Amino acid sequence: MGVSKVRGWYRSGRRWLIRATRRPRIGRVQLGDLARLAPISRDWGFDRGLPIDRFYIERFLAANAADIRGRVLEVSNNDYTRRFGGARVAQSDVLHPFEGNPRATVIADLSRPEKRLEGSFDCIICTQTLQFIYEARNAVTQLHRWLKPGGVALVSVPGISQISPEDMRQTGDYWRFTDAAMHRLFADAFGEGVAEIEVFGNVLASMAFLHGIAAEELQESDLLHADPQFQVITTVRAVRRDET
Repeated sequence: MGVSKVRGWYRSGRRWLIRATRRPRIGRVQLGDLARLAPISRDWGFDRGLPIDRFYIERFLAANAADIRGRVLEVSNNDYTRRFGGARVAQSDVLHPFEGNPRATVIADLSRPEKRLEGSFDCIICTQTLQFIYEARNAVTQLHRWLKPGGVALVSVPGISQISPEDMRQTGDYWRFTDAAMHRLFADAFGEGVAEIEVFGNVLASMAFLHGIAAEELQESDLLHADPQFQVITTVRAVRRDET
């Protein structure tokens, strides 16, 4: 059953607009399939389609695909590098914090200085990663240092999101971020006014994402409606200034 058909969320045609903009009276709220203590999917929505946070991330990367060029570093795998960079990528590297990832070409802790990596990359793709790094401020500093002058960091972070049990066990799941936090962190590392920051999400997208409902189950227009009070994810495009 598509979310657009879940009882109590939508009605067809003109009635949908009335339902979406008017608050039901106290005692008349109908939660329908959402009246449950367990989420519809615990796998972020991967088992139903494209997770809602990935819908936003992929739109962000597609809009900035021209930045994915030269030597590119991506966290955990290089799927987005290959998908959005294509022939513009001369060398694709994969970052992982410890041994064991067969796709990794760079073993390093993003929150620790690495002289060998400074000034190495034209682009760094760092999606949904900073929440797993306790020293998040240090990690943003390293993103800046690892870029070549003129290089671009393409970053996304969660705002409203469930916990990742696997990452909680392996490294810890520490943070959720607002756009205000991203402005401060990237201004400190990259300089004031350098980062382009955008928020995605609204109350409907937030509820659906927490339940693991897939992006395909909502109307695209609903997903693209931005309400800064309900930030599902925040994206950052930050350029290392030419310091010569």
